[in-house]
Amino acid sequence: MSNKFSLNAQARDVLGKGSSRRLRRLEGNIPAIVYGGDKAPQNITLAHKDIIKAADNEAFFAHIIDLNIDGNGESVIVKDMQRHPAKPVIMHVDFLRVRKDVAINVSVPLHFINEEECKGIKLQGGVVSHNISEVEISCLPGDLPESIDVDMTDVEIDQIVHLSDLVLPKGVTLAAFSHGGDEHEHDLPVAAIHAPKVVEEEEEGAPEAPEAPEATSQSDDAGEE
Repeated sequence: MSNKFSLNAQARDVLGKGSSRRLRRLEGNIPAIVYGGDKAPQNITLAHKDIIKAADNEAFFAHIIDLNIDGNGESVIVKDMQRHPAKPVIMHVDFLRVRKDVAINVSVPLHFINEEECKGIKLQGGVVSHNISEVEISCLPGDLPESIDVDMTDVEIDQIVHLSDLVLPKGVTLAAFSHGGDEHEHDLPVAAIHAPKVVEEEEEGAPEAPEAPEATSQSDDAGEE
């Protein structure tokens, strides 16, 4: 993993919606919580500018974060992040403690590569559709990848790439296949190449103008009395 993320935080004793609003409005901080492991949950505050800068990096959500709480270090991952529905503002973050010897479940992004060279697109004229953009994996913290590559080079038209087709890094498994039951039931489609949809429009000519009725000729002779 090429990225390294560190955040500074402070323990938070005063709770409640009013306190959270003051944090955001007056201090430029946001509330957060750290839980998991063999410790009790701990409420903390973070500088909003630090968390929003880190969250701009996709890898932040699939990475072990060094969280410094009043000088005490914690290794954590992001489990949930609440954003404002209309503003570029982070409202709250849930962090989960991790241990290097305990496997974790994390959702990591999928990166679709070599689509321009894909047989189904380049040679057969197909179009690609992506069914999912991330996948939940299970691994030890030290084996956590930032993303999973989906190589589309040899995918042909009308072919579907399933979860079972993904090439996973060493030590990484798919959480979907750890639930038991029929593996095919959990083997979801990831991407596919389809023939382009052609909308055939019937050419309709302009409606024919109705034929004019034949003119009735009248004799110029009025007739003799």
